[in-house]
Amino acid sequence: MRDFYPEIEPYDSGHLDVGDGQEIYWETSGNPSGKPVVFVHGGPGGGTSPDQRRFFDPERYRIVLFDQRGCGRSRPHIADGADLSVNTTHHLIGDLERIREHLGIERWQVFGGSWGSTLGLAYAQAHPDRVTELVLRGIFLLRRSEIDWYYNGGAAHIYPDLWESYLSPIPEAERDGDLVAAYHRLLTGPDAEAAQRAASAWTGWEQATSHLLPKKPDADEADNPRFDLAFACIENHYFVHHGFLTDGQLLADIDRIAHIPGVIVQGRYDVVCPMRSAWDLHRAWPSARLHIVDDAGHASFEPGIKHHLITATDEFADRSA
Repeated sequence: MRDFYPEIEPYDSGHLDVGDGQEIYWETSGNPSGKPVVFVHGGPGGGTSPDQRRFFDPERYRIVLFDQRGCGRSRPHIADGADLSVNTTHHLIGDLERIREHLGIERWQVFGGSWGSTLGLAYAQAHPDRVTELVLRGIFLLRRSEIDWYYNGGAAHIYPDLWESYLSPIPEAERDGDLVAAYHRLLTGPDAEAAQRAASAWTGWEQATSHLLPKKPDADEADNPRFDLAFACIENHYFVHHGFLTDGQLLADIDRIAHIPGVIVQGRYDVVCPMRSAWDLHRAWPSARLHIVDDAGHASFEPGIKHHLITATDEFADRSA
């Protein structure tokens, strides 16, 4: 089983002014002359972490990480009043292009999981000439059926105990309706304490259900109200607005990237982003290799998923652009 490359530090980093009052944190690590790859984090609102550099051979890759609008080290943070009206899928695609241009990269590999697979696909379909390969994990196509499964009760049949914690901030009279909309009212309402409680419950639900076997949240996520607020508010904002995509758009536009080599890695028992979406994507894009990991859930750090992701980046490392 493949495991992470050694820990590395960035050799360059900064904040890029992308307009709309937004400054996006970016960093580069690995080989400055290596094959460019951009890591597209999940959430939306999750931000990046140092271990995410380790999916790539630092001798062969120029590794680009960035924090999407409103979260991580980008400015302003949602906890500091970031404007969500200028935080859409279209804006994030534009930010990716600005980062690519700022770093002087002609084409790059796109690597993303969960929401990162959504944004990675959307970016590639908008700019197919800028993408050398796609490595995607835990596929999320942001269809209404996927939102309803995870946030409106489907997954409660598997985790009824944890579902009670997810429901706890919602007034009982609203629990039979659209819970995403109910959370939106709390997260955007005037009561800051209620918004924070809702953010922690929303974020805790995903953290508790992402691994096949229960796992405590990472140290930078555990008991971190600032992280919870960014993760919940930005995710909910996107889901209320259907990801700023039409339902099924990423499958309908798959012909735009049919020529791009791709690898899809999916945990068989992924509750957050069930395997149906990975299967539908593979059927629409049969040239992309699908690896089903039978002993994994959603998280990228689970051994089998990590193995196939690193194997994919190794295979693509020496492929000419």
